[in-house]
Amino acid sequence: MSSIVAIVGRPNVGKSTLFNRLIKRREAIVDSVSGVTRDRHYGKSEWNGKEFSVIDTGGYTVGSDDIFEEEIRKQVQLAIEESDIIVFVVDVEQGITPMDDAVAKILRQVNKPIFIAVNKVDNAMRAADAVEFYSLGLGDYYTISSINGSGTGELLDAVAEKIPEDEEVVEDELPRFAVVGRPNAGKSSFINALLGEDRNIVTNIAGTTRDSIDTKYNRFGFEFNLVDTAGIRKKSKVKEDLEFYSVMRAVRAIEHCDVAILVVDATRGFEGQDEKIFWLAEKNRKGIVVLINKWDLVEKETNTVRDFENKIKETIAPFTDVPIIFTSVLTKQRIFKAIETAVEVFENRKRKIQTSKLNETMLDIVQNFPPPATKGKFIKIKYCMQLPTHTPQFAFFANLPQYIRDPYKRFVENKLREHYNFSGVPIGIYFRQK
Repeated sequence: MSSIVAIVGRPNVGKSTLFNRLIKRREAIVDSVSGVTRDRHYGKSEWNGKEFSVIDTGGYTVGSDDIFEEEIRKQVQLAIEESDIIVFVVDVEQGITPMDDAVAKILRQVNKPIFIAVNKVDNAMRAADAVEFYSLGLGDYYTISSINGSGTGELLDAVAEKIPEDEEVVEDELPRFAVVGRPNAGKSSFINALLGEDRNIVTNIAGTTRDSIDTKYNRFGFEFNLVDTAGIRKKSKVKEDLEFYSVMRAVRAIEHCDVAILVVDATRGFEGQDEKIFWLAEKNRKGIVVLINKWDLVEKETNTVRDFENKIKETIAPFTDVPIIFTSVLTKQRIFKAIETAVEVFENRKRKIQTSKLNETMLDIVQNFPPPATKGKFIKIKYCMQLPTHTPQFAFFANLPQYIRDPYKRFVENKLREHYNFSGVPIGIYFRQK
């Protein structure tokens, strides 16, 4: 379960540059026009052996300053609710502004680790100027230059110290199924249809579920925890907040679940937001089931299901071994099929294959179809085993593993999937020196 670190501060102090440095790639658009980070961003980072998630709470310019301050306040609130650690970025060139004061005022009431990062400190003069930030009343500060990275190491050392060591996962608790998806795809309705009661208030305003809620489900011989992450505040005014909330809740829920049930609105198709959530689950090696909801509202032709399925598979390639189920929560069509499938995916994710059986099957295949020779060298795979990890990962031992390319890795993965049922589960495959 990784901690979440939120980067807050008024616009144009260098939040996005710091974010990019932390997640080591240029993901947020960085520009010196104030407020270009329209989209909030989420990424993974690792420091001193501790993994954590980073959120960049962008800023928007909405014309006048007062609305603007309202936006900043909302963002800070959001960061406080959703994160475990807060990094407050300020700008040494401009010193303390009224808006910094406003943010500090909110942060002083928060009982979470808060770090002040004084940005744009790239010489000794500026380091001396940074002293004034003591007066924000948030304790010590760290001087950094997020453009060239100086000082970010010390800041990260301090942040990493506040991140708890990963606890050992207690096995054999009930499986956790997270119901995720973009706002208004029908997540709450799906859960209500399963539970047979209106436990979540369902209205068709996107985003009425306030928090992710766990429900124990025990029916028809199945027992598991359902995590409802419709988890979005009612924010009719600010579309971006709503989208951001949906991703943030999904992030949290996905990190703590075994199987993610991704609910997609059939009338809108498999869109960017759905894709983002799908890859988030894949990256976290969770089981995945895709539910195409509101199927009753789609005009049917002979191949509608097949075409829709193929379209999704094109989008999620190369990981296409994922169950896709067409449902209508309204008519309760196939919603139990969805749960059966999620249970099956959960079992697939725990599947352990005996080493002797694995070698019997796979060595035969890799000897008949060895990796292509590189630079006149022939690659021989001698042995394979499943690694003792929580999710299915396999090591293949070869004489020259460094020459094995991605297409062959995919070939091996496809063969594993053909012989063993790993439907809905991301697989890790590693080639190592014998």
